[in-house]
Amino acid sequence: MILRSSSYTHLLSLSLSLLLLQALLFSNPALAKKDAPRISKHKFEQRPAAPPLYFEDSDVILILDIAGNVQRTDNAGEAWGNIADVPEGTALDLILHPYDQKVAYIWGKEKHPHWITEDRGETWRSFEIEGLPVPFRPPFSFHAGDPEKVIVNVCADFFVCNEMAFYTKDAFKTPAKQLRQDTRTCVFAKSTPNFQTSKDDEGDDRVVCVVRGRCANPFSTKDNRLAVSDDYFENEEEPVLEGDRTVQGIINIAVVKGFLVAAASAKGTDELAMYVTDDAKTWHRAIFPNDHRLEEDAYTILESTNYSIQVDVMTTTALNAMGVLFTSNSNGTYFTRNIEHTNRNFKGIVDFEKVSGIQGIVLVNVVDNWEDVEKNAMAKKKLKSKISFDDGRIFNPLTTRDGDEIHLHSVSDVSNSGRVFSSPAPGILMGIGNKGKHLKEYEECDLYVSDDAGLHWTRALKEAHKYEFGDKGAVLLAIYDEGPTDKISYSLNHGHKWEEVKLEDKVRAKILTTTPDSTSLKFFLMVTMGGGEDIEHWAMSIDFEELHEGKCKDSDFEQWSARVDEEGKPTCIMGNEQWYRRRKWDADCFVDEEFKDPVPEFKRCACTKEDFECDTDFLPSDNGEKCIPAGTMPIPEGKCKNPEDTFTGSSGFRRIPGNNCDENAKGAVELDREVERPCKDSYKAPVSGEISRELTTFAARRFEEYFYLERTDASQKDDETVVMRTDEHEVYRTTDAGKTWTQILKSEEIKAIVPHRYFNDVVFFLTPGKTVFYSYDRGETVHEFEAPAEPTHDARLPVLGFHPDYKDWLIWTGAVDCGSGKGECHDVAFFTEDRGADWPHRVRHIRKCEFIKKEGRGGVENLVYCEQHKDEKLDNALQLKWSEKWFADDHNEFDDIVDFATMSEFIVVAARKEDDREALTCHTSVDGKTFANAQFPPSFEVPAQKAYTVLDSSTHAVFLHVTVNNRDESEYGSIIKSNSNGTSYVMSLNGVNRNGLGYVDFEKMLGLEGVILVNQVANVEEADAGKAKKLKTMITHNDGAQWGTLQAPPKDAEGHNFGCDVSDPKKCSLHLHSYTERKDPRDTFSSPSAIGLMMGVGNVGEYLGRKPEGDTFITSDGGVEWRPVKKGNYMWEFGDQGSIIVIVEEDVATRSVFYTLDEGQTWAEYQFSDTDFNVAAISTVPSDKSRNFILWGKDSSSGSKIATINLDFTGLTDRRCKLDENDPEADDYYFWEPKHPKQKDNCLFGHITQYHRKKTDKNCFNELGFERKHSISKNCYCTREDFECDYNYEVANDGTCQLVSGLQPPNHEQQCIDNPDLTSYYLPTGYRRTPLDTCEGGKELEFTSKEIPCPGHKDDFDREQAKKGLSGFWFFVLVILLPITIATGVGYWVWRNWDGKFGRIKLGDGGGSAFDADRPWIAWPVAAVSALVAVVSTLPLLLGSAWRGISGLFGGGRRYTSRSDFSRSGRYAIVDPDEDELLGDDEGEEV
Repeated sequence: MILRSSSYTHLLSLSLSLLLLQALLFSNPALAKKDAPRISKHKFEQRPAAPPLYFEDSDVILILDIAGNVQRTDNAGEAWGNIADVPEGTALDLILHPYDQKVAYIWGKEKHPHWITEDRGETWRSFEIEGLPVPFRPPFSFHAGDPEKVIVNVCADFFVCNEMAFYTKDAFKTPAKQLRQDTRTCVFAKSTPNFQTSKDDEGDDRVVCVVRGRCANPFSTKDNRLAVSDDYFENEEEPVLEGDRTVQGIINIAVVKGFLVAAASAKGTDELAMYVTDDAKTWHRAIFPNDHRLEEDAYTILESTNYSIQVDVMTTTALNAMGVLFTSNSNGTYFTRNIEHTNRNFKGIVDFEKVSGIQGIVLVNVVDNWEDVEKNAMAKKKLKSKISFDDGRIFNPLTTRDGDEIHLHSVSDVSNSGRVFSSPAPGILMGIGNKGKHLKEYEECDLYVSDDAGLHWTRALKEAHKYEFGDKGAVLLAIYDEGPTDKISYSLNHGHKWEEVKLEDKVRAKILTTTPDSTSLKFFLMVTMGGGEDIEHWAMSIDFEELHEGKCKDSDFEQWSARVDEEGKPTCIMGNEQWYRRRKWDADCFVDEEFKDPVPEFKRCACTKEDFECDTDFLPSDNGEKCIPAGTMPIPEGKCKNPEDTFTGSSGFRRIPGNNCDENAKGAVELDREVERPCKDSYKAPVSGEISRELTTFAARRFEEYFYLERTDASQKDDETVVMRTDEHEVYRTTDAGKTWTQILKSEEIKAIVPHRYFNDVVFFLTPGKTVFYSYDRGETVHEFEAPAEPTHDARLPVLGFHPDYKDWLIWTGAVDCGSGKGECHDVAFFTEDRGADWPHRVRHIRKCEFIKKEGRGGVENLVYCEQHKDEKLDNALQLKWSEKWFADDHNEFDDIVDFATMSEFIVVAARKEDDREALTCHTSVDGKTFANAQFPPSFEVPAQKAYTVLDSSTHAVFLHVTVNNRDESEYGSIIKSNSNGTSYVMSLNGVNRNGLGYVDFEKMLGLEGVILVNQVANVEEADAGKAKKLKTMITHNDGAQWGTLQAPPKDAEGHNFGCDVSDPKKCSLHLHSYTERKDPRDTFSSPSAIGLMMGVGNVGEYLGRKPEGDTFITSDGGVEWRPVKKGNYMWEFGDQGSIIVIVEEDVATRSVFYTLDEGQTWAEYQFSDTDFNVAAISTVPSDKSRNFILWGKDSSSGSKIATINLDFTGLTDRRCKLDENDPEADDYYFWEPKHPKQKDNCLFGHITQYHRKKTDKNCFNELGFERKHSISKNCYCTREDFECDYNYEVANDGTCQLVSGLQPPNHEQQCIDNPDLTSYYLPTGYRRTPLDTCEGGKELEFTSKEIPCPGHKDDFDREQAKKGLSGFWFFVLVILLPITIATGVGYWVWRNWDGKFGRIKLGDGGGSAFDADRPWIAWPVAAVSALVAVVSTLPLLLGSAWRGISGLFGGGRRYTSRSDFSRSGRYAIVDPDEDELLGDDEGEEV
């Protein structure tokens, strides 16, 4: 989101060359003559780093130079000096307080304090803030009502900006206090004078922050949320933004006049949702016309009014950008279109300016040849200038008094600081432009001036000039701006006549400015003189005070109307005529009222239609003439007892808040008068309580493919869009989940539908030739481009490659020289950055190319991999090449590869061995440039690794399936798991099933971390001999560290026993048909939104049986316990985030489906057809959040035609489920916690995670944007289940990790080499923590060995140990000797005095003895004695754990010995010495 405010609109839009000024120099010593201004000059020793900053109502200017010095003048630039209280070279940034005319801040460089002045820079005092400035954002947020209240946003770390905020209530007179951690930005709600938190300013200290979500990582924005506090975050709440729900994905907030605006993003789209509030409590979603939507980096909030927000929305690519200007109603809830085809640049800066001091006058530039620009992003834009005098309702050309059109350079091409056209000087405007049809280049333009607020324009000076306004418009100053000059020009009569002043030397003007209110007679000019290494930077003060002796009298002023129509009559805005007392243009005097701003005066007008807007809960009609209800109108209590009754309600209109029109004036209209409304219009029919259906047939034999283009939470539409292609090459589209279908591209032969991999709204339709159709709005509008070649003929290869961040970046794989006889047919990769408008780059003789940047992994944006045949010959080996410059250069990484795969964090390459091309080697990279050889488990012996299948890397580790047997029908392999940089692998499970295509029976449970199901070949020896495979389903709950069978339910779906003993899992367990047997890989066991639910088809027995003989099963606790559903083979779909599950028999003629509303506890039948229907598939939106389903198949009544049936479950309830995050289990939800079946508590990966699950007895539906994950409630003590075996170790029969026979433990000293700051390391124990694990304390098995100092850090290590509190002697006494002594002594006393012996059982002795075994004073000593041997035998283990325990008890140090130990690298035994352990950002799986 790009934000512009009136204070900074043009300052922020300066080009880099202006922001880093090159220089300034000026001429002539001060002139004493009264017929010319007095000029003085000053040379800067260092180049200014930013434009000068004026203190309001003063002649004080500050300038920051590139050396870090701040210079000050108090006489408008005549004399300068460095400020005394700030050491030289320590200033990084300079910021003026926007609401206190005497205050400014200096942000100091690293390791330096910061400074504040409260007397316009005369004196400064320092203050401290821990942290670094946040990139691309000013550090301070100011309170508009109390200048001493300031918020500071900083980065806590250097490399990763973990933001936090501080605040002060006394302008840093006392140390700043921490406001909140884990912020993205914080602002005062009252950041502008117009914003009111309430009528009586209750909540004046209200602060709004964008904060990291409960489970977000520092690189992700998807879980960002809003937090609001009235007491500086002693307490906070998350506001409801839409309906009755909060919203995640907040990326930015800004205060614009009287509005606070928040923008929210969603994964899978670049569409944004905008939310607006005028009190930081009650929020509304901003509604735009349906044909426009907000996109990330594609809309600009412009300088707005006190009663509306102006937004420009980009409608083309940023390469040649155009937009549409919208204006909101008074509370920002809906926007109406003002003008199309506005000009904007690639930075998002729009040619838009409101005339200063006058309501309603706006200047814009529009693209006249917009059709050419839409078709061709390289077309040159032809610009026209337009002006509106009625707040953007009507735009007219800019004209001279002779009627000639003129066009002016505007904000997107700024050449000076400050506003472009206007200043506070009433009605005086200037600009650089030309007469003609369109705007010319800047150097071809002249200076134009208008003294009637833009109604008429006159050429003032030939050539382009920088210009400025002074003395409320009485003085206009200009300097040539097309190159060096030795003169300045000025006018004292509104530009009618100009005078010149000669300068001694030629200078190049850089900035011309004056006081912000344009009331002064002094101007400040910054120029350069010379060039190259000899360039000099100068400042010049230009003073007109001595030009005239007389001050204007009353007769020299006129009453000037600010807005007039074509006939010169005053016009009204917001119910007022506006006028100023202004000096006449020909008066021979100066106003000479320095620092006294011009004050407008107003006269009320009669109310007209323009003074009204649509009332709350009403929206404008299509033509804007009426206001229609946005929903069902509320009925007053006691009214509408009968449908034919009426009630008095809103007309739909209201007067715009702040509008001053006179409703009693002659001719006034009163649109807001209440009207009588029929009750029937406000009656909402109850839901039917039934499921509805809709059948559609198609004249084709089969469905070839279908894809959901699912809208995201950011979308303001409510469609459920599906595009489908039949075997007749016809494409159909539905927006209502299959109730109605429309054929699109009727005259085209479509060979394939290709949805964008990363953007849900984008889809491509491929033809046999070069023509490609595409849509960026889910098929609503379709465009086309010409591909550089026909699609590749290799059906295995993707034709289109996509970039995760830029939807216009494409890779096209096309077939070249096929059938032409010019050469051998081969594939070429073409690259475009502008949506196919141009394809300037290519790589020949490739197999595939791919963008390497991934959402979770990060990396270089334009890094591309290509598999290219060596020397561009198809018979040669495939080389892996990469480039960051579209292969203008390339890097050859591997000379002979089989393939590469990109996962969420890793890139895995399978290369052929140089000495044996039948064998493979595996290599891994996390940055796309540096590869390391994969170290496979030593016990993993495969004569020749023939195939790899990369399974998953969403949990900070690579799961790799290595084929052991690739014999047809006997394929299987081993799953190995990497450390967090993908280089060191350990065995996870042997004998895992795969098929001939390389697909593996491996599936992670979606939405739940660490749960995986696989099918294992139980008879590998028989399979090696060619016999049929016998499969068993295995499950892990800790990401592959331990595996077990699926627990079989006690009885089948009909209540009968199974044919085996379910208490014996080795002989009787549940087995499920998995990935290798699916017709559609999208048909998964689980759903990302139905947390903990899985369904599958299989059987109970020793092995997996035939699928046609299988039954259907369900689990609702993450796979721990399973229940039978139905006898037979059913397909399933989850809906409403698991609240609805629909099943239907597969490939069987049926008339019914079954559904459950209580997670499978009960099932109901629904008959959807009166005739048989063969269901080939059942589908819903990929997120499984919809309550609509589609059955795909054939209807027996329609002959050979194919058909879809929509099943709509929305009729069952219309009540939204309620969730109060402050009391989450009070309403319709409860907390569900996943667990490991072998652990007593609900710990999984070392922590307890809580999810919201709907109570099964509640009749309501989930919100679309409902966030399932509540929080990680706590970390758990470590247990064996939190660890996996280290490199060179394997799981023994007893479950422990034992060193592989004949191998050495890994050398952990390597950690010291990889991390030079590390002071110590631990010897190998055989265990390493699983990458997702967060457990603390307990059995920390990787830290139970001896801690060793790193080479060269012995002294540091000793100091760390000394800080831990206990010397070695006292540790031995307190922790080892004392417990053994006590246990021995007490044990001996018990042995001497107890009346029984160990193991003796006494019956019938009612008196009881003082030495009964169950008495605590006996039971504990006995336990101590019996455990004595165990204590001695496990002494090494005790030594490690006790030391950490006792050091913590006595306030000693921590176990981490360097900063890097806080990362996962400290959890691992070894990192390959050839590369660092780099961690990617992962959003594929919740962590």
